[in-house]
Amino acid sequence: MSEFVIYTDSACDLSPELLQSWGVPYKQLTFKFEGDATEYANEDMDIKTFYNRMRDGGVAKTAAVNSQAFYDDFEKIVADGKDILYVGFSSGLSTTYNSARLAAEQLAPKYPDRKIITVDTLAASAGEGLLLRLALDKKEAGADIEEVAEYVRSMIHRISIWFTVDDLVYLKRGGRVSGVTAFVGNLLGIKPVLHMDDDGHLINMDKVRGRKNAIAALANKYTELAEPKEENIIYISHADCEADAIALSNMIEERHGVKASIITNVGTVIGAHAGPGTLALFFIGKER
Repeated sequence: MSEFVIYTDSACDLSPELLQSWGVPYKQLTFKFEGDATEYANEDMDIKTFYNRMRDGGVAKTAAVNSQAFYDDFEKIVADGKDILYVGFSSGLSTTYNSARLAAEQLAPKYPDRKIITVDTLAASAGEGLLLRLALDKKEAGADIEEVAEYVRSMIHRISIWFTVDDLVYLKRGGRVSGVTAFVGNLLGIKPVLHMDDDGHLINMDKVRGRKNAIAALANKYTELAEPKEENIIYISHADCEADAIALSNMIEERHGVKASIITNVGTVIGAHAGPGTLALFFIGKER
């Protein structure tokens, strides 16, 4: 069985230190603020600085990873005699996955004895990170690259992805809600409960009044959709609202005896579109 590397991108919102400890190389998506010529990666700006800048009115624009960047990294790995399994950011939200797929196709004729398999997780943030962890677990159990890829694909539509945002203005900028909806919603304290569908797109599923009710609505989705707790893993990501993330984890633990395995930051690329105060829950469910 050929040695293979599991590879990802920074949209998984897992820390560089954690990815390094897992032995997972990755490529960085980037962002820049309007009026600022400097392009940043996740690691280039403290997360609190980033969200405070957004709170002060800064508008961050994001950029996908291009195919040449993937090509260069992938070639180093296959030239070393290793295969690659790329577990990547939803193609429904970014061209990053397609860049990786194109790089793999371009390298195939040059390295016919090597395998580069790309998997579109149709997920973002720690949902992508959860699928990455499942891939690593499967590999550590002795599966080969094709078996791991097949397993990850089989789990994609079982990763439930639910989140809420604190300020509708950021969804308005991305065209997710109208200006009137954002204005009235913020005025009345309406918090949307959103879902990532089977195609990797964000869908507005429900509206509740107030932040506490929004957190409870996420916990309710766990109650409704989660598989039995002995099979489950919970990841939570937050955009500079750690207390809310802990409250959500505690709420689920009180109801079901299961707590979050990882609580992580919503990184700059996802946060640029969702805004500070975003809170997201990811778990293995009966369906998405």
